[in-house]
Amino acid sequence: MMMNGSTMEALGHVMNRPAAHAAAIGGAAAHGVVAARTLLLNPLTLLAVGAAGGMVAGFLLYRYRKEIALSVSRACGMGKDFVLQQKESLADLIEETREREADAAVPTTGKSGDAEVPPKAAG
Repeated sequence: MMMNGSTMEALGHVMNRPAAHAAAIGGAAAHGVVAARTLLLNPLTLLAVGAAGGMVAGFLLYRYRKEIALSVSRACGMGKDFVLQQKESLADLIEETREREADAAVPTTGKSGDAEVPPKAAG
């Protein structure tokens, strides 16, 4: 069907109206919902979509298997480094706490000839 200039002009004016535009969008959305519902409620279609998705996922896993293995090993290495760093930090905190407890446990004498020793700076 051939459209002349006046037909195109008339359709242009109709599509400029918000109600017509909303109706067109609503109709397209409703059609998409009906099509998706029909496809997903049919068991054979659902099986076919699942198989196709599984094949695509398998292909992508096979194609990028080296990159995936490298990423996983890198993430494991980063996790090990993080754990070792946290253990070292915890050991430092425990050592500082023990030093402070030992300093606090030593009784100070009241002799006037001894100069007071300033506490150690933390860190």
